[in-house]
Amino acid sequence: MKNITKIFLSLICLSLYSCASAQQATQTAQKTDELAEKMLVYQLSNGAWPKQLVGGVVVKYELPLTDALLAKIKATDYMHATIDNKATTREINALVKAYKTTQNKAYLVAAEKGIDYLFKAQYANGGWPQYYPDNSSYRAEITYNDDAMINVLNIMLNIVTQANDFDVVNKAYFSKAEDAVKRGLDCILKTQITQNGKLTIWAAQYDQNTLKPAKARNFEPASLSTSESAGIVKFLIRLKNPSPAVKNAITNAVAWFDASKITGYKFAKFPDGKDTGLIPDETSIIWARFYDFQTNKPIFGDRDNSIKSNVADISFERRNGYGWYGTWANNLILKDYPKWQKANQ
Repeated sequence: MKNITKIFLSLICLSLYSCASAQQATQTAQKTDELAEKMLVYQLSNGAWPKQLVGGVVVKYELPLTDALLAKIKATDYMHATIDNKATTREINALVKAYKTTQNKAYLVAAEKGIDYLFKAQYANGGWPQYYPDNSSYRAEITYNDDAMINVLNIMLNIVTQANDFDVVNKAYFSKAEDAVKRGLDCILKTQITQNGKLTIWAAQYDQNTLKPAKARNFEPASLSTSESAGIVKFLIRLKNPSPAVKNAITNAVAWFDASKITGYKFAKFPDGKDTGLIPDETSIIWARFYDFQTNKPIFGDRDNSIKSNVADISFERRNGYGWYGTWANNLILKDYPKWQKANQ
């Protein structure tokens, strides 16, 4: 009887131990994030991410990872690494946030590898190219276009200020990010366009050696660029204890935006839906995407490398396939700048 009791008690203990072990395993199972898991798959060997895969396939994380797609990802090498169209910066931001939520170390490792890439890609003069290490064509130019460089600088500033979840990254990155911000800011200040001794805004691209404005694609001429400049000013407004040079850059850029706004029109489809152009709208305030350096008049590029002064004069395909006008500086003028002024009187 005693032996039976011992066996019975042993079985109970074994059962309790198994339950406890299973519960502990469940508690310590690594949490995952579906989007972050896909980003790990897409990450290139140099730590960056592509905006397109081989064959021109655009990266879309909502797509399922089929065998065919995985083959294209595997065939995409490090020369596709870019900061264009939010590539690399988008993934770093998402992975840092995913790590903060899940504590999955793989996400932080991948994000830090991406940050290492950004450090390596920065030029000595503070700028970032659109692609690195691919320096063909305009890919080597310092690129404000589509907020490419500003997206990078916002990450660097987040590391320095430990904002937006970046308090989780390796503290050894702090001094490197601080230096990156310092050099990036120097590049911004040096590339602000001057007209008759007065600061205005910025071009979308600059030659990486001369720091002179440069063209990109045929329909993107060297010019004053409003969308990119609004992003630059919003970054400058984030800086604590701004220097006189930074204050001067912000104030003059906002003054240019205010003087160059277009009122009473919006850029939209005509009522018949067949074409796009300027339509009267008394409530609308917009800016053209590009302005001439000398005249401050809107200009419009086409695929044949021609430049027009009227959006109606460029090809139908380009007129309807690019953001020639936008409201980019509205919030800057109405909200961000007044708030900054009050804080920096």
